[in-house]
Amino acid sequence: MSHVSNKKIANFLFEIADLLELKGVQFKPRAYRNAAQNISTLSKDIKTYYQEKKLQDIEGVGESIAEKVEEIIETGELEYLNELRKKFPETLQEMMKIQGLGPKSLMKLYEELGIKSVDELEKAAKSEQIREIEGFGETSEQNILENIQRYRKYQERFLLGYILPIAKDIEKQLSNLNEVERINLAGSIRRRKETIGDVDILVVSTDSDKVMDFFTNLDQVEKVVSKGTTKSTVIAQENLHIDLRVIEEESFGSALQYFTGSKSHNIKLRKIALDNDWKLSEYGLIDKHTNEKIAGENEKDIYEKLGLDYIQPELREDRGEIEAALKGNLPNLIKMEDIKGDLHVHTKWSEGSHTVEEMAIEAKNLGYKYLGICDHAKILQIAKGMSDKEIREQMKEIEKVNDKLDGITVLSGIEANIDSDGKLDVKKEVLKDLDIVVASIHSGFKSSEKEMTNRIITAMQNDYVTIIGHPTGRKLNKREPYEVNLTKIFEEAEKKGIFIELNSFPERLDLTDLGCLNARDYDLFISINTDSHSKDQLRFMELGVSTARRGWLEKKNVANTKNFNELKKLL
Repeated sequence: MSHVSNKKIANFLFEIADLLELKGVQFKPRAYRNAAQNISTLSKDIKTYYQEKKLQDIEGVGESIAEKVEEIIETGELEYLNELRKKFPETLQEMMKIQGLGPKSLMKLYEELGIKSVDELEKAAKSEQIREIEGFGETSEQNILENIQRYRKYQERFLLGYILPIAKDIEKQLSNLNEVERINLAGSIRRRKETIGDVDILVVSTDSDKVMDFFTNLDQVEKVVSKGTTKSTVIAQENLHIDLRVIEEESFGSALQYFTGSKSHNIKLRKIALDNDWKLSEYGLIDKHTNEKIAGENEKDIYEKLGLDYIQPELREDRGEIEAALKGNLPNLIKMEDIKGDLHVHTKWSEGSHTVEEMAIEAKNLGYKYLGICDHAKILQIAKGMSDKEIREQMKEIEKVNDKLDGITVLSGIEANIDSDGKLDVKKEVLKDLDIVVASIHSGFKSSEKEMTNRIITAMQNDYVTIIGHPTGRKLNKREPYEVNLTKIFEEAEKKGIFIELNSFPERLDLTDLGCLNARDYDLFISINTDSHSKDQLRFMELGVSTARRGWLEKKNVANTKNFNELKKLL
């Protein structure tokens, strides 16, 4: 049996979907993408399903896909995919990752201009060849150039949501070693940045050689870049670089502080140290005159000796946290255990993978008191949107689930689409009977700031809207946010008592941390939701909470920290 991660299997299936699309095959790509998405977010290793002969229990995995998954697990390869790959130049697929270039356009450029790589595409756009092809023009040529630059910028960053489980798993395996006395993730992953470049892990150990041997031989490791007694670097799946450093116990706190960053936060701390005639480095806080070590073993001591309250890692971005720590008025940040429910999840009624009851049971297992079912409404045909009649049928099903389950309340809702005029695609007489109405934009992202802002504000005039979903429409590493004036949206939300969503899906994390920071100035609630399409994705709540913490949010700023009765009043 070869070592393949859930993510790697998902990548195989995503690649099949891409290649089938290039071939012009209908429907099948969607099935492969759906299975891939569900496999990539499973909470346990797919090999467990394989060993128990239960691959088809995974939503979206039918007989044919299950056979392919078995082949990948057993051999690390897939013959079907290899055959598909032979039909196209390898670089053509890379071009599919460029925003705004669909398979049809790609095949046209390939057939008419022989373009088969990103570099050739860029060259053709710069020499104004693309505008001459039917269906393209000067504007699309310009867009292609801009999107190529964006694509190159994105290549170096990984989504926190997909890397955090890998990093935590490695941290856990290392912490189980007897030779490891202390261990911590550091760097941008500890600050929970939405995208990260690489992973830093620090340990204190009694036998660094043994720890390094273990680390460089982990299942996840695909290549060892360097191996030493105090530092080793490996490349794991997804081309992710991971550094492990062995630190002396007496300097662990100062090293953790130093390697966590951010750079600008550390520069300010060093300046405070210098003002006291001290020197702060990864080795400790040292008195410049006597060379005496003032602090170093514990990170909290570093902040305390510098006259600061302890600053949580998520806040260390030099956005006023040092000034607040000096005055003793840092925010009391929201924690995972403050969350009482999730107000935006999908089920089989639209493009989700599980039933209302399955989602509710999983939410109850997570300790939630309520769960908002907000499937897509009819305009989003690509997402199998529901008709008004189906919304009514789903409401009846939700009532049955509520009669059956104790300890959790399922709320009926909808994710309605905001059209170009700011109207919703569900009739008011249906909306008024729902507990939650999430209003979101899913199209027309190129509109001006004024048009976008007006669209959302018009939607907010609908008395039944409770939440504005993923308010800037960004998709990390794929699509920039649309132009929108959030100040005006916040003002309107404050007036109307509408929640602003912080969507925890790894690709979204929208509202952003800076958006949260600005929202604090208004008397409004943020609702941290996962937008889950399967029960395993309910775990994404942690990512939303991390973003909220980076945005200085406290329990009182977030609607779904309320108990059910308080929430009901707000709704």
